[in-house]
Amino acid sequence: MIRTRRTLAAMAGGVLVATAAGCSSDDPPDATPVAEQLADAVASGDFTGVPLGDAGAEDANAAVEAMVAGMGAATRTVTVADLAQTDDENTREVTLDVGWDLDGSAASPAEGTETPAETPAATSATPDTPDWTYQTTATLRVADDTEAGWTVDWSPAVLHPQLTDGATLDLSRTQAPRADILGAGGAVVVTERPVYRIGIDKTRVDAALAPASAASLAELVGVDPAGFTERVQGAGERAFVDAITLREGDAAPLLDQIAAIEGAVAIDDTLALAPTRDFARPVLGTVGDATAELVEESGGRIVAGDVVGLSGLQAQYDEQLGGTPGLAVELVPPAPADDPTATASPAADAPADESAPAEPEVLFEREPVAGTPLATTLDIDLQTRAETILADVGPASAIVAVQPSTGAVLAAASGPGGEGYSTATLGQYAPGSTFKVVTSLALLRAGLTAESTVPCTPTVTVDGRAFENYDDYPSGALGDITLRQAVANSCNTAFISQNGVADQAALAQAAASLGLGAEYQAGAPAFLGAVPAEADGTAHAASMIGQGEVLASPLAMATVAASVAAGHTVAPTLVDPPAAAPESTLTADEAAVLQDLMRAVVEDGSGAFLGDVPGDPVGAKTGTAEYEADGEVRLHAWMIATQGDLAVAVFVEDGESGSRTAGPLLEAFLGG
Repeated sequence: MIRTRRTLAAMAGGVLVATAAGCSSDDPPDATPVAEQLADAVASGDFTGVPLGDAGAEDANAAVEAMVAGMGAATRTVTVADLAQTDDENTREVTLDVGWDLDGSAASPAEGTETPAETPAATSATPDTPDWTYQTTATLRVADDTEAGWTVDWSPAVLHPQLTDGATLDLSRTQAPRADILGAGGAVVVTERPVYRIGIDKTRVDAALAPASAASLAELVGVDPAGFTERVQGAGERAFVDAITLREGDAAPLLDQIAAIEGAVAIDDTLALAPTRDFARPVLGTVGDATAELVEESGGRIVAGDVVGLSGLQAQYDEQLGGTPGLAVELVPPAPADDPTATASPAADAPADESAPAEPEVLFEREPVAGTPLATTLDIDLQTRAETILADVGPASAIVAVQPSTGAVLAAASGPGGEGYSTATLGQYAPGSTFKVVTSLALLRAGLTAESTVPCTPTVTVDGRAFENYDDYPSGALGDITLRQAVANSCNTAFISQNGVADQAALAQAAASLGLGAEYQAGAPAFLGAVPAEADGTAHAASMIGQGEVLASPLAMATVAASVAAGHTVAPTLVDPPAAAPESTLTADEAAVLQDLMRAVVEDGSGAFLGDVPGDPVGAKTGTAEYEADGEVRLHAWMIATQGDLAVAVFVEDGESGSRTAGPLLEAFLGG
């Protein structure tokens, strides 16, 4: 049922206050119910049951439907503001407050209320702040021949005081300028850049030739010929059918060939784009025409034809970036009736043609408000360097760089092998021996030191399962060695031999202290790792070397390295301002030992090739993790490193080993 707010103001000298007591049998009946009935009808557009004195309900319904057809999905509420007696005791003037929600921002109908499907322009909800408000009036007259005792004078002005027969209301919408996405130091990352919208203009090609033109254009620009041809054939005879939108530089070599295809056009436009097509694309996302699903889910905020965020940060922060659209409501006067007596060529001094259509009048206008820029932490130079290094890597891959002092994610690059997936921030992989930094922390907390002796044997057996070192493990590094040497050379058996010293809960706690598996907001979707708190036997033994059920993303492992470098638990952030960081559970003394262990990898172990990287000394840890795919054992290749105020993780889904596959990529990144 459509409901309205009803407020009857009692004012001395002019307002009718209807009461049951004190009225003589000759007094007119209470007009309040009819006033409320009218408010309901103006809100819903359904005048059925309203005692109209000079029109039928069907005519009034049809008139309102025509008057608001141009208002789209805008909704309105109507309340009785005043009910006053006029100079004639048999008439009353009802004043209605009308409020329009033009952009879907008003509150939705209260639970339990029903809005008839046939009257979408009406709502029983009370908007928080209607976009457009005004008052209108109607006259009620005493009528003995109606049950209510009153009739309502029908007029289009009941809906709006300036409406007349044949006039309509028309809502137009102007999308606000989309805001930029910024990077570190306020550098502009995503902004409006020139593009060409390429497609078929059906007004420029004979209908019979349009399919051939569509197929030729599709082949030229690399879209599906069959699908595009079908869309062109199904579009209206005056339609422009988009094939693809290309950056200015990508389109320029094709413009002459496009012009040679009958009906094909390239239209200048702009679109919110990053510096290059691939720049942080899985993280930043894309923009484009709103889908039907987005329009439906937006509650009126998005309409067909809007350019909106479709994925990544562009979608996540679309409301902030998109701003507030401009709105205008115009009163469109009725079209002039044809005048058969009008002359075709009036005299030069004749008055202006009074039958010429009048100009629409703007009744309400709200200027668009541009979106607010989104500040990210990405460093353009580092992100570009990382993507360049990964450009020729076949498997899924990633390079992530985090600034230990702030937690800012400076680069989150995913290689082309991920096919658009954000391997850098969302990938879930066994971290292999890079996890030994975490295991080392657990062992330190259990009482070991960097100089504690641990047995590095060719194999070690746990509950009947034999574990061994990687194929190229140096034979000279076997035997009773220090924890520092075990980290430097990445001895699996040494760490697994200590599975009774640090239990699974200790591993999970150490991981959390280094930011792995912690729960906090990075400003963008991110997987920060998972380390089960309970495991024993072979499952716990596998966890000691970063396998089993231990999972991490490249971002998570870069965070581990960043925590070691910073001396406290780091919370990575991709969007400024960062969320509140969790309380650190890593001490400076613990971090100092871990820093020394990672330096040992470069000074005496598997990361020696990083020793001549220019700049601050490098600390590192290699990692190789086994996994099964298509019935065979394959290897994830990892490497993490610290250098000054920089922590880096490098990952390749399929490789030979951390040092041989991920190592050269890391060296190239640190070497600049």
